[in-house]
Amino acid sequence: MPFDPHLPIRNQLRADRRAVGWWLLGVAFMIWVMVALGGATRLTGSGLSIMEWAPLSGALPPLSEAEWRRLYDLYRTIPQYELVNQGFGLEGFKQIFWLEWTHRLWGRLIGLAFLVPLVWFWLRGRIPAGLKPRLVLLFLLGGAQGAVGWFMVASGFEADRTAVSPYRLVVHLGLALLLYGVVLWTALGLFRPDRDAPPHPAGLRRLVHGTAGLLVLAMLAGGFTAGIHAGFAYNTFPLMEGRLVPEGYAQLSPFLRNFTANIAAVQFNHRLLASLAGIAALAAAAWGARALPAGFARNSLLVLGGVVALQYGLGVATLLLVVPAWLGTLHQTVAVGVLTAALAALHALRRPRATARRLAP
Repeated sequence: MPFDPHLPIRNQLRADRRAVGWWLLGVAFMIWVMVALGGATRLTGSGLSIMEWAPLSGALPPLSEAEWRRLYDLYRTIPQYELVNQGFGLEGFKQIFWLEWTHRLWGRLIGLAFLVPLVWFWLRGRIPAGLKPRLVLLFLLGGAQGAVGWFMVASGFEADRTAVSPYRLVVHLGLALLLYGVVLWTALGLFRPDRDAPPHPAGLRRLVHGTAGLLVLAMLAGGFTAGIHAGFAYNTFPLMEGRLVPEGYAQLSPFLRNFTANIAAVQFNHRLLASLAGIAALAAAAWGARALPAGFARNSLLVLGGVVALQYGLGVATLLLVVPAWLGTLHQTVAVGVLTAALAALHALRRPRATARRLAP
């Protein structure tokens, strides 16, 4: 066999891709945990317990009784304390404080987990060609997510409010899912830069794209469901107070307000989008099982169908049990698993060679 003088270079480039890919998978996992913490923070009403945005000094918790008392007195000035938690005392405040503080600390750790390896890989020349601008943009978007988070929290301090604005909540959640998706997609491209998968029907790819779109819409609708506490009403399934379409679906004017501010419409839309996405995901899984040979593409479709079915069941259970915090948090956590499966399926069925050219050394 003739000696290939380029083999050591290709092996090093392959090793660099894998190293950067594993780093990005670790960051993606941390974002997944962050989304779960965000769900727990929201469901326990902990998100408004810290009324200061201190990106650096806020990394330290209160270190004295005087500091605890100062923060508690500050919290007592907002409507949530007056209308929901009045009189729960300093110990009650500490319980909600620690969850929000952990949520914010985890965000800072994600920033460090992204920045430090980025600088290290960059200085050692191990970042694959063409990837640096995307990584810089991801870091900037991560910083913007912290600012969006505070923008969301600040809305909960307004008069007569006991929770954050649902619109800002959806923006915050949507940006988190976008960051997670881009980080995961980039990692998948590093592990699987070539497109040597067996041919697959173009219609199957279109179906998976449509499924992914429905899933994202269902997740954003879920954000509004959480934001206006729509899950605490109509706790029956599949009908809503004996009706398929609830009474009062279009009671707000202008009509578009119903999609974000009407409890009946918001919950119905979330149910409808989730049902359509579930049917599409199961159809894609069945098609893939018949049309594709064993391998990454086929497995990703089967996992997509399974995790979407699991998420649908969790959603129904969350509704019927009137949104217990642990189950609502699990429902939001598995939503990221649904997004993961959808992205893996999309990546497996992507059109030939575009990613390979973009990330080629």
